[in-house]
Amino acid sequence: MAAVIIHVETEQQLQSCLEIRKEVFVEEQNVPLDLEIDEFDRLGPDAHHVLVEIDGQYAATGRLTYYKDNAAKMQRIAVRRAYRSQGVGKILLIALEELARELGLTSSVLDAQCQAEGFYGKLGYETISTEPFDDAGIPHVRMVKSLKS
Repeated sequence: MAAVIIHVETEQQLQSCLEIRKEVFVEEQNVPLDLEIDEFDRLGPDAHHVLVEIDGQYAATGRLTYYKDNAAKMQRIAVRRAYRSQGVGKILLIALEELARELGLTSSVLDAQCQAEGFYGKLGYETISTEPFDDAGIPHVRMVKSLKS
């Protein structure tokens, strides 16, 4: 399985990101579409979208936005069902972290669904929220990781 990391630069690539997110969040997890799509879902300097391609198919997507204190906010991390439990999520997150470093950011913040907290923990993220909070009807925790070498 060769993974290709694509830094989204075209509207067509962006639409592929949104299709994956609709499939994962809206269809599978019942997140309302108007909560899933927001002002960062466009090409521009405020958000960086990434696609992971496996064998010619888009398997996963995520985006990076800028957060306070020189941090990257990792968001909308979605892996298509057929590609789960194969390391694709890890590949995606490592690519987003590398992008953050290239942008000069020194830490990463994300709001993880509670069911994915262990996954992020294995990748070096620490939970900083004292208790879960609701985001689109799904329990989440805030997690952070230093990106300094």
